[in-house]
Amino acid sequence: MTELTALAAARIFDAERWHDDAAVLIEGAHVAGIVPRGDVPASARLVEARGRILAPGFVDLQVNGGGGCQFNDAPDHDTIARIAGAHHAFGTTSMLPTLITDTPEITARAIRAATGASRSVPGCLGLHLEGPHLSLARKGAHDARLIRPMQEADLDALVDAARLLPVLLVTLAPESVSAEQVGRLARAGIRVSLGHSDCDFDTACAYAQAGARLVTHLFNAMSPLGHRAPGLAGAALALPGLSAGLIADGIHVADPVASLALRAKAGPGRIFLVTDAMAPLGTEAEGFSLNGREITRRRGADGIGRLTLADGTLAGADIDMAASVARLVAGLGVPLEEALRMASLYPAEAIDAAQRKGRLAPGHDADIVELDETLKVRATWIGGSRFYPSGAMRGARPE
Repeated sequence: MTELTALAAARIFDAERWHDDAAVLIEGAHVAGIVPRGDVPASARLVEARGRILAPGFVDLQVNGGGGCQFNDAPDHDTIARIAGAHHAFGTTSMLPTLITDTPEITARAIRAATGASRSVPGCLGLHLEGPHLSLARKGAHDARLIRPMQEADLDALVDAARLLPVLLVTLAPESVSAEQVGRLARAGIRVSLGHSDCDFDTACAYAQAGARLVTHLFNAMSPLGHRAPGLAGAALALPGLSAGLIADGIHVADPVASLALRAKAGPGRIFLVTDAMAPLGTEAEGFSLNGREITRRRGADGIGRLTLADGTLAGADIDMAASVARLVAGLGVPLEEALRMASLYPAEAIDAAQRKGRLAPGHDADIVELDETLKVRATWIGGSRFYPSGAMRGARPE
């Protein structure tokens, strides 16, 4: 018989409403319900949350690295496990390890690694391939030598990978991929995201019609929003069928612009949080390398780092999901409920995983983040087991 655990806290947010002085009932790896503390079954094992707030665990669709590891450097199972472990400390319970533009050989290794890790690394949802089929004009920190148009063999490899991976997200640019190819990718179940592109508004609309459903790191590495030329940024806001990731570090997108975007976004597509985190996250490292190029980390007074190439080009981000939520609330005035949804429910919806992620509802995965009053992470639970700060990585049950 499966043990019933009651995780109690002063406040619980289930993705829709708050429950005060209540408990999340966990049966096995899933949520069984939320009840007032006084209605916890006598048979349940009561666990008092370290933090005052329980919320759905964070879902990060763009994780390049963390804990000193960069996925491109060693695209294998152990690297994914170490990166995931680093992000557990910041409330991320589900993530897509993200491979930045690289060689076909490295890409194939990443697909194999993510296929295995999606079955064995807690929180690994699949894989995000950011490139190599991008625009040279909007390459950002991607290595221009490795960017190339999509060939038939590339498309076939992605379709084959989609059969193995629970989730395959691909960032591409219309400059390197045809609308017909996007349609074939979408029909194969691949989530297509437009990014690193200088395309105009009409082209973005055509690609959304063909099957693209997301936009990668809104405003960054894309044609900007102009009053006569809306560009890809304008399409991300205006098209109801597109959802868009946002890096909320105040560096990639100025806070006033992020606020405007949140007010302007047409639904049902949503703006959701991504970290775009690189290797230094969770460490004191002053830099790292990407495709043989040195990246420097310079931290601001708030502890958030600016990661740049030698020429000043931004190279990923140095912010975690909990800090992203806190910045939305304190810096942009976003209600806490909406900020939490942007970190959990909305990204889950963007990849069709909301039937099991992003909510604390019966039947959903028991992925939970415990936060204190300052929105610092006190503990993280994945599938009913506590992974941070206890040793649940070794299979311990909630304690």
